Amino acid sequence: MKTTAFPKSGQILGASTTAFTVCFAVWTIFSIIGIRIRQELGLSETQFGLLVGTPILTGSLLRVALGIWTDRFGGRIVFTLNMLAAAVATFLLSYAHTYPQMLVAALGVGIAGGSFSVGVAYVSRWFPPQKQGTALGIFGAGNVGAAVTKFLAPFVLVAFGWQAVAEVWAAALVVMAAIFWFTTDDDPVIVERRRSGIKPKSAWLELEPLKNVQIWRFALYYFFVFGAFVALALWLPQYLINVYGLDIKTAGMIAAFFSVPASLFRAYGGHLSDGFGARRVLYWTFFVSVVATFILSYPPTDYIVHGVNGTTTSFHIEMGLFGFIITIFVLGFFMALGKAAVYKHIPVYYPDHVGSVGGLVGMIGGLGGFVLPILFGLLLDLTGLWTSCFMALFLLVAGALLWMHMAIRQMERGTVGEALAKLPPFPEMQDMPEPVAKARTGGALTDWRPEDKTFWAQTGRRIAKRNLWLSIPALLLSFAIWQVWSVVVAKLPLVGFTFTTDQLFWLAALPGLSGATLRIFYSFMVPIFGGRLWTTLTTWSLIIPAVGIGYAVQNPDTPYVVLLMLALLCGFGGGNFASSMANISFFFPKAEKGNALALNAGLGNLGVSVVQFVVPLAITTGIFGWLGGDPAMVKGATGDAPLWLQNAGFVFVPFIVVSAFAAWFGMNDIASAKASFSEQAVIFQRRHNWIMCWLYTGTFGSFIGYSAGFPLLTKMLFPDVNALQYAFLGPLVGALSRSGSGWLADRYGGARVTFFAFVLMIAGVAGVLWFIGVKDQPGAFAGFFAAFLLLFFATGVGNASTFQMIPVIMGKEMGRLLPKANAEARRQQAEKESAAITGFTSAIAAFGAFFIPKSYGTSIALTGSPNAALWAFLLFYVSCVGITWAVYTRKGGLLHDIERAKRGAPVHPAAAE
Repeated sequence: MKTTAFPKSGQILGASTTAFTVCFAVWTIFSIIGIRIRQELGLSETQFGLLVGTPILTGSLLRVALGIWTDRFGGRIVFTLNMLAAAVATFLLSYAHTYPQMLVAALGVGIAGGSFSVGVAYVSRWFPPQKQGTALGIFGAGNVGAAVTKFLAPFVLVAFGWQAVAEVWAAALVVMAAIFWFTTDDDPVIVERRRSGIKPKSAWLELEPLKNVQIWRFALYYFFVFGAFVALALWLPQYLINVYGLDIKTAGMIAAFFSVPASLFRAYGGHLSDGFGARRVLYWTFFVSVVATFILSYPPTDYIVHGVNGTTTSFHIEMGLFGFIITIFVLGFFMALGKAAVYKHIPVYYPDHVGSVGGLVGMIGGLGGFVLPILFGLLLDLTGLWTSCFMALFLLVAGALLWMHMAIRQMERGTVGEALAKLPPFPEMQDMPEPVAKARTGGALTDWRPEDKTFWAQTGRRIAKRNLWLSIPALLLSFAIWQVWSVVVAKLPLVGFTFTTDQLFWLAALPGLSGATLRIFYSFMVPIFGGRLWTTLTTWSLIIPAVGIGYAVQNPDTPYVVLLMLALLCGFGGGNFASSMANISFFFPKAEKGNALALNAGLGNLGVSVVQFVVPLAITTGIFGWLGGDPAMVKGATGDAPLWLQNAGFVFVPFIVVSAFAAWFGMNDIASAKASFSEQAVIFQRRHNWIMCWLYTGTFGSFIGYSAGFPLLTKMLFPDVNALQYAFLGPLVGALSRSGSGWLADRYGGARVTFFAFVLMIAGVAGVLWFIGVKDQPGAFAGFFAAFLLLFFATGVGNASTFQMIPVIMGKEMGRLLPKANAEARRQQAEKESAAITGFTSAIAAFGAFFIPKSYGTSIALTGSPNAALWAFLLFYVSCVGITWAVYTRKGGLLHDIERAKRGAPVHPAAAE
């Protein structure tokens, strides 16, 4: 095997991938024309499953033979003849009229599916081992041919009939065969054989590796990631037509929404397997697939809850079309990663038998595409449940995950230390030749020196800013999802929900409780998992509450407990802040850290304002058409008007998807930013950690709590005012004041700015109490709103200044805590503890998002007014003023001398939330 790529390797890869795409489009032709054939012949579900699966059977069984022929005679001639033979069979299909004739024709169409093993063997010979994973991943993306058929075939079928589809697809194969022949060359191995006169190995020697039983286990992994993909590609159009009542064009396009990611991202799966290890990619593939297939397998169900007094409530659970599309997209994406993770090893471990081994693996996977559609039809006939196909896939992937894990544990048992680290990425690979080592690349930065001015100017600043500007939208969306209930609860009564005031405040408060709790754990995740991976996963997690809210609010019979669970899940957004800030803090030098973190936090905080501005607009328009569901008719000033409350969740889904992909493809991990939980846990012994938790709860806890409770509180106190029209302004003022006031803390000292911020907050609460007392007087709402804007402004200033204090405090404390350490060791320890304290204080402060709305509700329930809660907040701010003065700003306080000695010069920059 050569170690460098050949000059025409790119051209060969492009031609082979295009040819495989056309072949795959033909191979799955029955997914569309089979629906019309079933109608014409009156086929049962089992007969239909057999028809669409027959080409898959032929293509799968031929893969071993075609792979061997490719090894012996070369991929150029075998690939060309393969396409011509499939073209003849596909053209003759248009002359079949009976079911037996259809089955015979389908056997011939399946020849197109054997092209995969031909292409794998042919393409691999043009690339060195260190590039074969990516090259074969790109070639495998030809699976997108299934989406081509679903996009185009319905239009040809409706216009000209299914016979025309077969004829056009056959013609495309002939044209592609000619293009392939004239744009490619014989592979280097074949050329060398002809030059030297060496005869190819016999077919029996090509089959020699197949005696290894581990290869058969290895192929069974492919049975799910590829076989189930093919089966679903064939089954989804009729599933969508029968379950959701779509026409064939729409069903074909939506089914392509599964096929496209399940094909195109295969190339990226090879890249991930190189960077993170194939085992990890497969674990994620199987784990996510277990969750997705479980959700998809749940049939439409009506629940009746029986209490002590008889039936108390009933409700209906059913997955809507929008949720189905999102879930199937996620399943297809991870199937694509899994296909690459399984298949990338073959040319590395069997460089001289790629055709035969690749053919066997492809055959087993392809057989899944034959067996599973038949199984789907049988299950549907037996159970009458359309979701039974996903039940079967759930059992299959759960078994694969369990079996793989047990095999790996068996391999690792009794192996420790360096020997354990040297084990192969799959147990099947034990005792096989060790592949050529490849340095891990991907998104990990192994050389990161932001304090080196030359490095920072030439390389670091560009990378750091890219990560910052990808982090900001992800954090903004996190805050939006965290606070979405602050808007939704005010509209629930309008669409038919009958909850008490206290129940509504619970819904507004619970995201704060769960978000704050998650922050405690998220604070320590970036040094453990890496910022890029963690940002991607946590951004994807926002999909769950966003989609869940979209479905739940469409039915007023949805139980209150379901809404409570969704409110808790919105805490995923709240938890993301702690990890986002910790991640960005590692990218910037001290001189720019404060500004970067202020931008990340301040613009991220804008998500609160965005949700309170965007959602009231989104719920008044059917922006998703029929995909978003029907509106509720609510009474307005000019009569009944439609309200799409479900859009409060759905509107963020496309942006979450884009942001998650942007984070994965654009962000980086820093290899040196690693620390265990135990190394970070030292902060729990630091008294200033707990003091700053108290102070930061007063600033950020107030900001997020007032943001969550303000719309509903205003609606209760001033029912004639459209509170949602103004609600976004308070969080907007708070976020902007935070982003723009960091320089105050740098110049005058964080503790002194914090002191005066709390004084302003006391004045703001006093103003709110005054105007509540005269709320029936003219201008009362204007004064009430102005007082709250003052509160939001002061919280933003305090948010920046309190976090500015943390690294200064820890830098001062290291002299006392580590008296024998040198300056560099103290600096490193101060940075590590400052980052951990930053995350932990943000976690504790986030409980304000729960306590403030809940305090309003409790106060109103007990006294009929929110005044008691507001008096409690005022007293809390008085305590914060006293603590700030006594511990930090008075003469003799910890920061007194530092802040006065360095007036006019920036102190250590701070993290900001």
